Amino acid sequence: MPAVVRLLSYNVRSLRDDTAALARVIRACAPDVVAVQEAPRFAGWRRRALRLGRATGLLYVSGGAPTCGTMIMSTLRPTVERVAEVTLPYTPGLHRRGLACAVLRFGAGARLAVVSCHLGLRAAERRRHAPLVREQLAGLGAPAVLAGDLNEPPRGAAFRYLTRDLTDGWAAAPRGGEHTYPATGAVSRIDAVLSTERVTVEECGVPLGHPGVTEHDLRAASDHLPVLATLRVP
Repeated sequence: MPAVVRLLSYNVRSLRDDTAALARVIRACAPDVVAVQEAPRFAGWRRRALRLGRATGLLYVSGGAPTCGTMIMSTLRPTVERVAEVTLPYTPGLHRRGLACAVLRFGAGARLAVVSCHLGLRAAERRRHAPLVREQLAGLGAPAVLAGDLNEPPRGAAFRYLTRDLTDGWAAAPRGGEHTYPATGAVSRIDAVLSTERVTVEECGVPLGHPGVTEHDLRAASDHLPVLATLRVP
């Protein structure tokens, strides 16, 4: 049987903002899976991730410091079949980038591979990393979704490369807000949920107006707005 999965992608800015507001936003969105960017990754990162989990009812799945700040969390609903933690080639002078990956099973047989991604600040690095991200997604062996902060809008070269054969959730089934950055007065869509052809995007967008999600909390929680997607998985 197919499964309907709620996935939230969120750059949480290393939990440097209002963590109570962040927890309220996440709980109100009621996701099954959260792809986190800029998760805690320095000393004490596990303790801080556990604290976020307790505040939101989520469990740590993969990532954090080993993947340079990308992380996956989930409810108890899915079974974690396997995880992978990947670092991308380092660009001197910039932050190292990585991918938190997990293959999750929902019910008897619906499987979804999730990759949390945070591409770099330089266009050349993003172009270099995009094919490696796509290879990792394909290698997980299940219908898959790439969720994260791409650090460029849809016209960017890396974004265009990834959407050659991945579905852009907002373009396919928009609901809520489009722009994700900055959180106050957002003017750019640099955060996205992209999926392989076997995943159907039922709706996707910033959860503006979603029950329990207030504009005050969205502005206070992080410098990015989250992207909430409802996915149908075969």
